[in-house]
Amino acid sequence: MTAAAQTPVLLEARGLSKNFGGVRAVQDISLSISPQTVFAIIGPNGAGKSTLLNLLSGIFPPDAGRVTFDGADLTRVRAHRRVRHGIARTFQKIRLFRQLSALDNVVAGFHVHAKIPPWQYVVHGPAFCRHHARCREEAARLLGFMGLEGRAHVAAGSLSYGERRMLEIARALATAPRLLMVDEPAAGLNAREVETLVERLQSLRRDGLTILVVEHNMDLVMTIADRVLVIDYGQHLFEGSPPQVQQHPGVIAAYLGEERPKAS
Repeated sequence: MTAAAQTPVLLEARGLSKNFGGVRAVQDISLSISPQTVFAIIGPNGAGKSTLLNLLSGIFPPDAGRVTFDGADLTRVRAHRRVRHGIARTFQKIRLFRQLSALDNVVAGFHVHAKIPPWQYVVHGPAFCRHHARCREEAARLLGFMGLEGRAHVAAGSLSYGERRMLEIARALATAPRLLMVDEPAAGLNAREVETLVERLQSLRRDGLTILVVEHNMDLVMTIADRVLVIDYGQHLFEGSPPQVQQHPGVIAAYLGEERPKAS
């Protein structure tokens, strides 16, 4: 058996394609993500990165291709059900309960895996109270991990942009994911906030979490990624380690907007 065949795979996609009308947003893209690694997807503006992430997370169904997670076929499984399999994600446009406190936003994430009778949500029986107390305690821990310990009782809509970014990650972590997908997590952050973000993502990886990141910040990508997939015009351009990506002529041309030779 080859070394490649022995490499474990957590998330695998084969031949993913997606069209919107006459626009081919993603064309025949395949990838494999190993457990406890950071896998990055990069490419110029309009390359199809967010569309690919939406296919992998279940926001969009593919027109062709297959997605498996730990051996289970999730191709037609909707996004909210993939959370129960251990997949969580954040969005380029932040999605929070703006009127709820930061703490309550994170608490909401825990209810995905709640195993208490539904009627206790109405009458707040003992099981509900114990569960709710545990959730609030763990939510406070996650807020502290993301640097928001002093903002627990502030409405999400009143937080700064960078704080809302961190809060969205904390809420995703509340679902106890095995794979965390983050879409442009550094967008709109200042240098100090980016540094904090990098530290947190590296810490999560060390703790065994697998991370898929779509990002424009190349310093962040080259710092944290184990493997990088480069796409352009919705197609696979190159995949390799960060140093290989930095040196690849096709990648350099795509980012500089140079014309590349077409395949014969």
